[in-house]
Amino acid sequence: MSTAPSLTGDLVAALGSPATGSTHRTAAGPARVVIDLDLPGPTISRHLYGHFAEHLGRCIYGGFFVGEDSELPHTRGIRDDVVEALRALHIPNLRWPGGCFADEYHWKDGIGPREDRPRMVNSHWGDVVEDNSFGTHEFMDLVELLDTEAYVNGNVGSGTVAEMSEWIEYLTRDDDSPMAALRRANGRDEPWRVPFFGIGNESWGCGGNMRPED
Repeated sequence: MSTAPSLTGDLVAALGSPATGSTHRTAAGPARVVIDLDLPGPTISRHLYGHFAEHLGRCIYGGFFVGEDSELPHTRGIRDDVVEALRALHIPNLRWPGGCFADEYHWKDGIGPREDRPRMVNSHWGDVVEDNSFGTHEFMDLVELLDTEAYVNGNVGSGTVAEMSEWIEYLTRDDDSPMAALRRANGRDEPWRVPFFGIGNESWGCGGNMRPED
């Protein structure tokens, strides 16, 4: 009858000898594997495990955002149950508005009184009509409710450098610049903290068709 090999012996067989790097089994008894947790090593950034909020299906409308007239429990139109679930996960950051949607999103259409915001066609995801009721202020409100970090994506696909620059100004300036004044006129005095601002979506396709040289 054969005897099953020990787990420690299998580890040594797989990893090899520390001294020679050779793969062998020990003949003088069971092997030992020592894991020293005190030795310094690389740290994986928690932000590699961020989350995604794109205007895709019901992710935004009906998902994160139901509006202030909804019968579902909400805080300023943002669903309380979704906030509770994501807070329990301690998500490190949240990316918005895309994805591919970022490259057809014009941020100025999503600020100011909701009844005055223009509608748009979401041609990337379902060719549906959206009313821009979830915009910059709503997203940053969601980020604060989740106690997470904002990751905002600028529009490379159909926007301009000036448009993207003004969005950063609107989000982060704390003086009397034109976009900071516009933010205050829309009800937010203090600038937001935006640790991550993406230049478009992926580096290929709808993110700019970047070459390896770029």
